[in-house]
Amino acid sequence: MNFDDGFPNLFINNAEDLRGQHVAFLACFSSPGVIFEQLSVIYALPRLFVASFTLVLPFFPTGSFERMEEEGDVATAFTMARILSNIPISRGGPTSLVIYDIHALQERFYFGDQVLPLFVTGIPLLKQRLLQLPESDKIAVAFPDDGAWKRFHKLLDHFPMVVCVKVREGDDRIVRIKEGNPAGCHVVIVDDLVQSGGTLIECQKVLAAHGAAKVSAYVTHGVFPKRSWERFAHKNEGGMENAFAYFWITDSCPHTVKAITNKRPFEVLSLAGSIADVLLI
Repeated sequence: MNFDDGFPNLFINNAEDLRGQHVAFLACFSSPGVIFEQLSVIYALPRLFVASFTLVLPFFPTGSFERMEEEGDVATAFTMARILSNIPISRGGPTSLVIYDIHALQERFYFGDQVLPLFVTGIPLLKQRLLQLPESDKIAVAFPDDGAWKRFHKLLDHFPMVVCVKVREGDDRIVRIKEGNPAGCHVVIVDDLVQSGGTLIECQKVLAAHGAAKVSAYVTHGVFPKRSWERFAHKNEGGMENAFAYFWITDSCPHTVKAITNKRPFEVLSLAGSIADVLLI
């Protein structure tokens, strides 16, 4: 509910029952318009004399805006980290902050000492799913750039690997294979998030041209602004030689999950079990 001026009218039901309890809040900062109302509750909960407070934020939405390339750029990843770093301390101490596959690992240093960030990955969910596939022994993993390789290769080192790279040719940036051989393999492109999907599509073309039997993709965060997921949807049963066999995402972006339900080639890998394990620490 909102007041007449549009600002949220918020109330925490049974607030007294939270005293002495270990409280967790599952947040979804899917758009700027929903962040303020959630922050208002997040800031209020630790003050209710709770035993501890954990904020689970599966997708850190400004994570890809972490750098300044020229004077005047605003690194909104730092801004969001500062906001979350000022969550009040609870009876049990600083807030525990759980984030999945933050875009740049150096962003951990953006957070202040008033919160305890825990950075988790969705890669175990992918590994479990890959082992369920037929011919799992013919799977290779591809990375769209060196950054993704540095981020994930140690978690997937028992799979053959292919590393792609973007090179500039005139005004164009072309995707090429830097190392590895995809020939005859079911190649799974792995990255932390997808926006428009252009890089994934270019990687798929290159991998197929070099003999990949099938190409699939995994990203932890399927952001897909402006319904860009439609570029990957199977339109019909024929002529799918250039389509992705599978496209795995987690449920860190609920609006995307709702949009792609029952649409091939998408499959959703739930973070629920992983989040439950984290909360048991």
